[in-house]
Amino acid sequence: MDGVVVGGKVKKPGKRGRKPAKIDLKAKLERSRQSARECRARKKLRYQYLEELVSSRERAICALREELEMYKQWCTAMDQGKIPSEIKALLTGDEQNKCLTRHLLRDFMDSNTSL
Repeated sequence: MDGVVVGGKVKKPGKRGRKPAKIDLKAKLERSRQSARECRARKKLRYQYLEELVSSRERAICALREELEMYKQWCTAMDQGKIPSEIKALLTGDEQNKCLTRHLLRDFMDSNTSL
């Protein structure tokens, strides 16, 4: 018998499993550098996307604050018994604007009751 006894089992001589390949260090280093370049590029794109998203949200917040301020001014004017010119314009508009007028007034009244 040519094998070696290990733990009660006979092992055949020879190499089994994965054989270590010759590692080309220069190629491995270049692959590593390329991978790092790609990682940095992905990171840069991700940060650009996030910055654009933040900028977009900040613009939306500013627009909403301006709209809120306008509604507050309308409320103050109506509390003083005055009708804001914007509401007057909506009320005196043509048939196309009547649906929009009702919608805006409903939104305005809903927001006014929650203040």
